[in-house]
Amino acid sequence: MSTIDSVPQSSTTTSAGSDGGRDWFFPSHAFTHSSHLTRTPARRFSSPYPRTTSLPNSSSPSSYTSPNPSPLAVSRKYAGIRRRLYPHGDSRNDKSTATTTNHLSNGSDNAIEQEKCQAPEVKLKSHGKKFAVLFGRRVNIRWQTAFSIIILMTAFSLLLHKSFSLHHQVIALQDQISNLNIKLRDCSLMDTVDSNNFVLEDIDIPNKRWKNAALVVSLMLVLLPLVFFKYIDYISNSRRSIDNVTEEMCLSKQLAYRVDVFLSFIPYAKPLALLVATILVICLGALALFGVTKDSLADSFWLSWTYVADSGNHANSEGTGPRLVSVSISFGGMLIFAMMLGLVSDAISEKFDSLRKGKSEVVEQNHTLILGWSDKLGSLLNQLAIANESLGGGTVVVMAERDKEEMEVDISKMEFDFRGTSVICRSGSPLILADLKKVSVSKARAIVVLAEDGNADQSDARALRTVLSLTGVKEGLRGHIVVELSDLDNEVLVKLVGGDLVETVVAHDVIGRLMIQCARQPGLAQIWEDILGFENCEFYIKRWAQLDGMPFEDVLISFPEAIPCGVKVASRGGKIILNPVDSYVLQEGDEVLVIAEDDDSYAPGPLPMVQRGNLPKNLIIQRSPERILFCGWRRDMEDMIMVLEAFLAPGSELWMFNEVSEKERERKLTDGGLDVTRLENISLVNREGNAVIRRHLESLPLESFDSILILADESVEDSAIQADSRSLATLLLIRDIQAKRLPYREAMVSQIHRGSFSQGSWIGEMQQASDKSVIISEILDPRTKNMLSMSKISDYVLSNELVSMALAMVAEDRQINEVLEELFAEEGNEMQIRGADLYISEGEELSFYEVLLRARQRREIVIGYRLANAEKAVINPPNKTAKQRWSVKDVFVVITEKE
Repeated sequence: MSTIDSVPQSSTTTSAGSDGGRDWFFPSHAFTHSSHLTRTPARRFSSPYPRTTSLPNSSSPSSYTSPNPSPLAVSRKYAGIRRRLYPHGDSRNDKSTATTTNHLSNGSDNAIEQEKCQAPEVKLKSHGKKFAVLFGRRVNIRWQTAFSIIILMTAFSLLLHKSFSLHHQVIALQDQISNLNIKLRDCSLMDTVDSNNFVLEDIDIPNKRWKNAALVVSLMLVLLPLVFFKYIDYISNSRRSIDNVTEEMCLSKQLAYRVDVFLSFIPYAKPLALLVATILVICLGALALFGVTKDSLADSFWLSWTYVADSGNHANSEGTGPRLVSVSISFGGMLIFAMMLGLVSDAISEKFDSLRKGKSEVVEQNHTLILGWSDKLGSLLNQLAIANESLGGGTVVVMAERDKEEMEVDISKMEFDFRGTSVICRSGSPLILADLKKVSVSKARAIVVLAEDGNADQSDARALRTVLSLTGVKEGLRGHIVVELSDLDNEVLVKLVGGDLVETVVAHDVIGRLMIQCARQPGLAQIWEDILGFENCEFYIKRWAQLDGMPFEDVLISFPEAIPCGVKVASRGGKIILNPVDSYVLQEGDEVLVIAEDDDSYAPGPLPMVQRGNLPKNLIIQRSPERILFCGWRRDMEDMIMVLEAFLAPGSELWMFNEVSEKERERKLTDGGLDVTRLENISLVNREGNAVIRRHLESLPLESFDSILILADESVEDSAIQADSRSLATLLLIRDIQAKRLPYREAMVSQIHRGSFSQGSWIGEMQQASDKSVIISEILDPRTKNMLSMSKISDYVLSNELVSMALAMVAEDRQINEVLEELFAEEGNEMQIRGADLYISEGEELSFYEVLLRARQRREIVIGYRLANAEKAVINPPNKTAKQRWSVKDVFVVITEKE
């Protein structure tokens, strides 16, 4: 007869049953340990179901509920015993657990009845659970998937680590056996050793646990980003499905936006992200290596770093686990290296793009800053380069709203020598303070604001905004501002905004006045080019203490290398007086205005012995009426008429030939502030026509005009090339018409060969016609200069070049602007060309100083001369005390008061 042996004596709760008058006792802990159960008597228990048939309620979750779960309840080894002891799931819930086999039979019957009664309820519960599962799966499927992946990966990592650990233990044991065999063999104790006779050292269980933990942590950290992004996606979708608001930004987009803001606004965000990624790969790799190898944590960190730095180091790894980890670390290292290369390449490209586009900052001081771009820039740079030559070169910074490479290409095409001056181009807007700071505007010694090509009012409005930006620089300005304006009416507003910092040069007004002066005095254009340009002689102002107490008459002959022209009077607030009286005595603080070759090329010397002499005759120049023709229409036509009104003698005529109707002309002149009825010296004659059509020009008495001014017409002044083409065509047509109307006997009088053209050629005929009248052409493009110079058919004015010269001179010394304004004005002093017969007799030998002192009797200052057989005038002669023979056909250039 079989019995259940080894029942624990410490059990306090038992279950009783009877079988044939014999009692059986089953302790409550009889099934908690497998070693206490040796055999089960099958005949003592009866079951209503066969042993090969499963329980009716075995599929139901509520068929069996154990109050005290134990390993026995889940062990497959004792499944048969449970079926024999408890054939019904609810039999263990009875209050009386000590029953006989009859009770068990009754319990089986009751179980069958309960199963039948509970069948509908079980079905209802089953349907409810299916509904709940279907509903929950739709909501939590992403979360369950993520956690399922985590559980599977964790289980896989544990099994993998267990396999690696056992493999390492076997290897370690084999190594220990081999070492002990070697030691025993050396000691001659035995030939062979049975491995079963050795007691191996215990494995360091705490170290093993740490390695397991390290491996699990590394896997969890690897899976954490995936879980995080899955969770973010799940939250975003759930919010969208609950709120039904598609326009609301989801959480994933908000996170992406924050990352984008972080990378955009933090300068070192990308390198910082690369550093964090590198540290994470090294740390995760070190933890994984620590879990699969025998190395210490410090060695694992170093080995992980070597795998990241050099992907080829993983080739020495041994074992499946270390190889998988090392390959993963090397793959991460390659990704990091690729990211680093991308960042370095992007940084280098951005730096070169910044340099190429002119976005870098200019670290200069005492430089000349030019704001804007126009056709005058080439001439301006040339004059500044000549001015800086004596200093060994300088620095000119150009900032305009153009691409830096385009500006550099255009400047490189300019055909002149920079003479050591460096030109730096930057792309930017002068209306933005950040761009102004980029070119060190506060440290510049002079700032030149160029007028834009195009509409005059828009150009001046932009210049005004630029001045406002310059006055708003917090650091202040070290230098002065030179502003080129297009309209004289806007000058007052710009000076009001800029204050004492601003010097204005009204290009249109300057050119108009120069054209009138040159029309009345042929050859004056070349004199102005010499005076305004830095290539020859120009104006300089400097104080000389040794001249204090000296009268101006003696100051005139005190400079062997310069010609004094005026005095800057300190007692009158620094006002410059041109052509002062001889009796004026220089006071302390006064400065002398001179015409010299350079600012360091002159100095006062000892007074020479000069004979004053007397004028050959007291000639009074009387003005005679003149007839002048204007071809074209300018914006400042009323200003030019007022200047002519001041210069011309009464009875003069001004013919205006253009395409503007007579009524429109009167309206424009009236809007400009000119009252035609108040003109006393000149009368206006209006003719309407096109200046480039020959039959229109032939209707004019071209041979009767004393001066003809060909103006850049207002309709085409925005395009320099088109305006110059129109002016050149008009010039050639007028000269040809004059040559055809010239009498034959007058055409054959001159026997002088001019240049390389013969008298019978077409150009020669126009050159003869040019002796009868003066034609002044307003030229905007410097490239037209050579064409007119070769033909010698016009005493031209190169307007853009003259304005650039004036801008460069005022940029170098702002005090010169006051001198130029007086020389161009209707009142005060002006530059004129006088005949030599006013000062000398024919064949008389005099030094330049003697001629200078004779001219002082007429309150004039002689600054140069042009001989009768010379093509160019000489300004500031070098040897002023040497005597030379003069002719009455020579001319002198003087500064005198306007008549």
